[in-house]
Amino acid sequence: MNKIFLVIAAAFFCAVTGNVSAQSQKVVADKIAAQVGDKIILRSDITNVISDYIRQGQQAQLPPDPECTFLEGQLIQKALVLQAQRDSLPVSDDELDAALDNRIRYFISMYGSKEILEEIAGKTVYQLKEDYRPSIKEQMLSDAMRKKIVESIKITPTEVKEYFSKIPADSLQFYESELEISQLVIYPKASKDIDDYVIRELTSMKQQVESGQKKFDALAKLYSDDPGTKENGGQLSLNRSDKMWDPTFQSTVFRLKEGQISPVIRSKFGFHIIQMVSRSGDDAIVRHILKIPPVTDDEITGAKAKLDSVRTKIVDGTIPFNIAVAKFSDDESTKTTGGNVMAQDGSTYVTIDELDKDMVVSLKDLKVGDISKAVAFTLNGKKGARLIYLKSRSEPHRENMKDDYNKIANRALEEKKNKALRVWFSEHIPTYFISIDKEFNACSNIAEWKAVAAQRDAN
Repeated sequence: MNKIFLVIAAAFFCAVTGNVSAQSQKVVADKIAAQVGDKIILRSDITNVISDYIRQGQQAQLPPDPECTFLEGQLIQKALVLQAQRDSLPVSDDELDAALDNRIRYFISMYGSKEILEEIAGKTVYQLKEDYRPSIKEQMLSDAMRKKIVESIKITPTEVKEYFSKIPADSLQFYESELEISQLVIYPKASKDIDDYVIRELTSMKQQVESGQKKFDALAKLYSDDPGTKENGGQLSLNRSDKMWDPTFQSTVFRLKEGQISPVIRSKFGFHIIQMVSRSGDDAIVRHILKIPPVTDDEITGAKAKLDSVRTKIVDGTIPFNIAVAKFSDDESTKTTGGNVMAQDGSTYVTIDELDKDMVVSLKDLKVGDISKAVAFTLNGKKGARLIYLKSRSEPHRENMKDDYNKIANRALEEKKNKALRVWFSEHIPTYFISIDKEFNACSNIAEWKAVAAQRDAN
């Protein structure tokens, strides 16, 4: 059971995010694979999860002996759900409805529109929500129960040391060089003449669509500067309650009627025209064309001069780097972190391969503690200038307590939680009614479950 909760999560993810078109093709449930209390596990529950992995091209992610592994995951989840119900752990209707709304929004964004989703699934959005309601509620209950079991478990430095001492020397992880980096970024604005030119260009596109000369999606594919939607004809989905959207963009969307095209608006990304495709309450499908006014070398030179003057104040001790970031930076992803560049795992330690190529070049001549002079860069087609502060750099090394304590402590804590879960299940499995089909007799990973089922049969 050491890693079984990762398997549960993976199985659940595939089960509820798999191709919607497969809903009508799922294996018809004609056999009960297992039962925990009054919770039934169908043979098709297991078959369909494996099919979803294959359908999504994730065969390599399947665990060894997947049928036995996913059956164990289902047994564990059902037991946690039963215990959560016994303990009256709350999952409110509002929480469940929010989770269902998020799931449907994911599907809509994947297929492009609510209408296409409903056509492929052969069901309305309301029917899809009701289909997924039981599985998502079960997942929320099992998560709540697992959290309750392990929430009081902590780890001490002595336990971390003991955990580390048991790792064979040849099994210690090897870490590449990691860096702590902060940056102060300025994205200079284009000149007014260029802004006016882009506005005229978008206005002309709007007129061409409204007159029937051109299709909006065709113009988006040809001219939009948004790489995330360009190939999809500029189409995207959004919800009024989402906080991720630029306020001007979002408020413009929800003033449009179906088929209507907005006037040219300016967001933090550039200039847009937006066409409403369809709307259902607080959910909307739109197309947009984004044009980012090009920045010339003159604007970049001005931004570098401003940054170099800020650098002088930082080096002189007049202003700390993190305060300068809060005051001057245009980069929202690092402005609230004191300029820290964050790794994919959420830590402040990044590897070279997580950095953009211009950053890598700029770091070549920096020593720990250095702040670069202002350097120009281009990221996702957007030009800017920045100061780079190299806070620390580790050498490639074998894992050790001095350099990697936090990573080791996190693994030790997870092991302690898994041990507590194993103890909890050993104590609680015998308290449930358990039945397992003989088809799974060869599954050694569910020996405890089979022993309880056999004892019930013997009695």
